[in-house]
Amino acid sequence: MIKPLRIAASTGVLTILATAVASAHYHPLPSHSVRLDPFGHMTRLLRPPTQQEKRDAAASGWTEITATAPFGSNGAGTAVLLTDGTVLIHDNSSNWYKLTPSSSGSYVGGSWSQVASLPSGYAPLYYADAVLPDGRLIIEGGEYNNGQDAWTTDGAIYDPVQNTWTSVSPPSGWTTVGDAPGAVLPNGTFMLGNCCSGQAALLDPSNLTWSSTGTGKADSNNEEGWSLLPNGDVLTVDVEPPVSPALNSEVYNPSTGGWSSAGSTVVNLVNEQYYEIGPSVLMANGILFATGATGATALYDTATGKWSKGPSFPKSGFSQLDVADGPGALLPTGDVLVATSPGVYETNSQFFEYNGKKLKPLTGPPNAKQDSSYDYRMVMLPTGQVLVTDGSNDVEIFTATGKTLKGIEPTITSVPTSLTPGSTYSVSGTYLNGFSQDGAYGDDAQEATNYPLVRISYSNGTVYYARTHDFTSMAVASSASSSASFDVPAGIPTGSAQLEVVTNGVPSKAVAVTIQ
Repeated sequence: MIKPLRIAASTGVLTILATAVASAHYHPLPSHSVRLDPFGHMTRLLRPPTQQEKRDAAASGWTEITATAPFGSNGAGTAVLLTDGTVLIHDNSSNWYKLTPSSSGSYVGGSWSQVASLPSGYAPLYYADAVLPDGRLIIEGGEYNNGQDAWTTDGAIYDPVQNTWTSVSPPSGWTTVGDAPGAVLPNGTFMLGNCCSGQAALLDPSNLTWSSTGTGKADSNNEEGWSLLPNGDVLTVDVEPPVSPALNSEVYNPSTGGWSSAGSTVVNLVNEQYYEIGPSVLMANGILFATGATGATALYDTATGKWSKGPSFPKSGFSQLDVADGPGALLPTGDVLVATSPGVYETNSQFFEYNGKKLKPLTGPPNAKQDSSYDYRMVMLPTGQVLVTDGSNDVEIFTATGKTLKGIEPTITSVPTSLTPGSTYSVSGTYLNGFSQDGAYGDDAQEATNYPLVRISYSNGTVYYARTHDFTSMAVASSASSSASFDVPAGIPTGSAQLEVVTNGVPSKAVAVTIQ
């Protein structure tokens, strides 16, 4: 398939970013000033949003981060929540920036700083990423590298304590990783898929080596997203099945290391011209909400293993709204936030909340009319808000209306109540990994946040996050007891405080602690 030409406007000079013929399909390159559609036709000139667009967005719960964004012409791409409550955001080059919440815990009022850059020569776009149980961040592959088609096998792992990146070699024999799927399994092992084959591998984080897994895959991993289920399996909807229309789904069993059929999705979710699909988000009721690049959605009941038809997205004028690559996030209310577009890679994106029965239209962020669903990335914050990027310098925070769904909060069963600054402790409890991975995308950028954060709050409104690490489990919707270590910040004030565990934006009941 011919990749689209993308042109970036910079100081009045138009520069061709990429054009190629590839056997695998693609994401278009994100645009900041001038966009071409997949056939090379210019379709937009990015302009500042109007005051009315800003007012409409604000009325629907969208707020721009106050501090000036540092991303320049590269724009803000993939965003990842670290276990100390900060957010790392990639600028689609080799640079990463950190958003630190304010002293009151506000991300809207947070501050920016730059962290270490990626290893030399590695500047990927569209790749797998995950936060590991030890608190490090791994990114693998890239459909583009340094602005050129690559399907690269490069990878790197970030240590937030040392502020360093370390290169990671690919699994043995792999010639591509590209825009790969990835997931952290219940036992904490990171599983990576090859974008362009059925290959998969498991990472040993101690020595950064790989072992092969994933026998019996019915098709390539190309453009697939992986969803962790309550029973510990991983589910995917096949994008390139051997039959048409595309209706096949599969589950990976970590115990056997193999894939098997999960049955028909009942409705076709795959755009078979561009081979795209939308995100699949596990809801707190055990239903996996799978969105499609056809406008259809499907529901997978994790208790019965059966698929059923979900509600379809409406049309926008004469065009069908769909999610041909795009993000979704599980809100604390139990609803799923998702971005759509009127046709594959088209602009004028529209947002919806799915409440388990219906799709509720929602006014999008200020740039919505100029964006396509694939431009967006979503990550759940510990405040219960969603941080959303769109490849520009407009980083938005979405605040949902409604109450937090009852029964989905983590529960603390054991934690020391006397804490010393600079010391490490353990917290134990149930549902510390939440009921869902939360964030998802069509394939890459699966922004999971199913790991516990520890928040310490004072009566004067000051908030600190204690970096968590060494999670004993990453299983979702599990009532089994698990634990995590946390490092009390060295500069935290002494005195009485409240400690909570927060997972997927949902806090536990607070425990009174004393900082000595």
